[in-house]
Amino acid sequence: MTDWQPIDVLLVEDDQGDILLTKEAFDLNKVRNRLNVVNDGEQAMAYLRKQDAFLDATRPDLILLDLNLPRMSGMEVLQEVKADPLLRTIPVVILTTSEAEEDILHSYRLHANAYVSKPVDFEQFIRVVQQIDDFFVTVVKLPREGQRL
Repeated sequence: MTDWQPIDVLLVEDDQGDILLTKEAFDLNKVRNRLNVVNDGEQAMAYLRKQDAFLDATRPDLILLDLNLPRMSGMEVLQEVKADPLLRTIPVVILTTSEAEEDILHSYRLHANAYVSKPVDFEQFIRVVQQIDDFFVTVVKLPREGQRL
């Protein structure tokens, strides 16, 4: 694809092992996308709203969001993102260990763009992250910051 451009991805994850695995997946896939990481829901909202330590944060083209976060849950982050007219067009992929039907249903009711359960196997985890990345870079057309609704 000739018009492919790297995207900015915000990973909202508190588990250092999962952060490392996600970075590894990006590296193994030779992904040129920029991966930014915050460790809890409050940091995620500050990042997205360019507050506090995140004044120079880049608006992400994609959010990978864990549900089990300290200080503010992933569901609360999802709800705030999708309720904010300036943020709602950013695709949010839930990437979590939960396979609970109520979490899946609630995420989609809050307008998550996808729900992916994290595999426990290293190779599978790497493959899932690469597939998410491939899909949102090569298949999906993402709105750029100037294209807000």
